[in-house]
Amino acid sequence: MEQNQQPVFAIEKLYVKDLSVEVPNAPEIFLEREAPQVEIQLNTGARGVGEGVFEVILTVTVTAKFAEKTVFLVEVGQAGIFRIMNVPDEQIEPLVAVACPNILFPYAREAVSDAVTRAGFQAIVLQPVNFEAMYMQRMQEQASEPTEVTIQ
Repeated sequence: MEQNQQPVFAIEKLYVKDLSVEVPNAPEIFLEREAPQVEIQLNTGARGVGEGVFEVILTVTVTAKFAEKTVFLVEVGQAGIFRIMNVPDEQIEPLVAVACPNILFPYAREAVSDAVTRAGFQAIVLQPVNFEAMYMQRMQEQASEPTEVTIQ
């Protein structure tokens, strides 16, 4: 094998892995005139599916409520298969945790907006997300957690 192989970071496939829309209080909820409170949650996950191939899933959950009554709940699992080869091991995690979600986010934003609109509500436009800051915060939290040592 040649030592000077070029690093590879490629998108193999982008797809919606999961899509869920719930409007539990329809049709009465459509009679409400005030704007609902909207909560957005983001999660990322990844797993290896082969040599240098990773599936990364960005899950976006949007919940809209009036007081305690749910207006709608939309969850999108936007996924991608990425080929990452000839990259030092310490750089793979940041690529999977930052670069891949950055690629997936616009597709997830479109799927959320489309699902909310099709459910009969005004489109939700998700604001840009700084996945690098989220990754750095997660790394700091992990570094500050006490490690448990068991001595036998």
